[in-house]
Amino acid sequence: MAETIAAAPAGRPRAWWRTRGTLGELLSGRANGFGLIRLLLALSVVVSHSNPVGYGRLDVGSQLFGNQVDLGKMAVVGFFAISGFMITGSGKRLGVGRYAWHRALRILPALWVCIVLTAFVLAPVLYHGQHGSLAGFWTAKYGPFQYIEGMWNTSIGSGYDISGIMTTGIHRHTNFNGAFDGALWSLKYEIFCYVIVGILAAGGVLTRARRTVALVTVGLWIMILMNLIDAKGWRGAPSEGSTAWNMPILGWLSSHYVIYLGFVFLLGATFQLYKERVPINDLLAVGAFAALVGSLLLGGFFVIGYPAFAYLVIWGGVRMPKKLHWVGRKNDYSYGIYIYGFPVLQTLLMYHFTKYGHYAYVLAAIAITWALAWLSWHLVEDRAMSLRHWTPAPLQRWLTARQAVRQAAREKAALAEGAAAPAATAASGTASESASAVSAGAGKQ
Repeated sequence: MAETIAAAPAGRPRAWWRTRGTLGELLSGRANGFGLIRLLLALSVVVSHSNPVGYGRLDVGSQLFGNQVDLGKMAVVGFFAISGFMITGSGKRLGVGRYAWHRALRILPALWVCIVLTAFVLAPVLYHGQHGSLAGFWTAKYGPFQYIEGMWNTSIGSGYDISGIMTTGIHRHTNFNGAFDGALWSLKYEIFCYVIVGILAAGGVLTRARRTVALVTVGLWIMILMNLIDAKGWRGAPSEGSTAWNMPILGWLSSHYVIYLGFVFLLGATFQLYKERVPINDLLAVGAFAALVGSLLLGGFFVIGYPAFAYLVIWGGVRMPKKLHWVGRKNDYSYGIYIYGFPVLQTLLMYHFTKYGHYAYVLAAIAITWALAWLSWHLVEDRAMSLRHWTPAPLQRWLTARQAVRQAAREKAALAEGAAAPAATAASGTASESASAVSAGAGKQ
């Protein structure tokens, strides 16, 4: 039950520590700050990757946070919390088929264009720069065609390199990382979470048994807590273990990331399913921020910081100033920045742009990545999403025919019910008359 707040006296602002309402009450349609938050998270990934890609150093934040997490992985955590919240809402509103279609349109077309450009435009240029010709490029064991085959479904089945370009760069000391696009690692876990939401929606769990989602979330949190207890200390990266599952299409999934990222995703899903009970409270946000910072510096980030950060990104999406709600509402460049940032950093490094300094390197990478993200949105993503209401003609004819049959059945049932009503009324009247006659006869006797 949402807390009832007495209206503040006229002319006096509501105290900042009072609950402003519930998440369900305050979040209205697309009028929110999630677009700006996603954009900042995507840019954070580019900034974080600039260190290991360009200079062979740890990601931004690794040492400061005791190797628990870095800026890039924190951004991924934020993405999963927002996705859990948004995608679960989509799963509740849409049919399973339409839901799957929307998710595929949002992820796959832009990804496919990105990997095709990487394999058949960027990779040949870099290979020619290394070898002076394209001899051996197309016939390499893990060449461009194998890259496409391994990346189209996010399974990364043939590795991150193309024709040994990044491996050669490492041997020649011109590169530090062996991946063309190392940021793509998280996409299959995102898609896995989408599939789980689709299954829950098909089973009616999201609408009739939401407690199940909350219980699973708590169960994952307990597993993370047990992992922390078994660790050497509270401050440090948890044991990732060696268990992995070979999933259809998606390939091998690490149980570690399924549990940890799945927990954050389901936190967002739980916020969505219980949004009428989730308070939007500035004081609670301050406490969450303190818990987040404390866990980053002292330890326990995965147990304490995950829930705190998840609440903060949801709270930020609601409490973002209205003048900033336009960011990402019509043009969402965050996905394009996420998938293009890594290859841009690698390319700038191979052309020795790091000699101009870290800041120049990062700014150049952001500028080029932003341009590619702009093109990706306007030429691919937005056009793909315009097809979200499209239905194949054979399926549309089948749906129309089925709807007509159902409508005819309803009309027939209504006519039958209408015809039965007068007969029932007549029968009732006859019975009443008979009863009256019997009563009258009894009275005469």
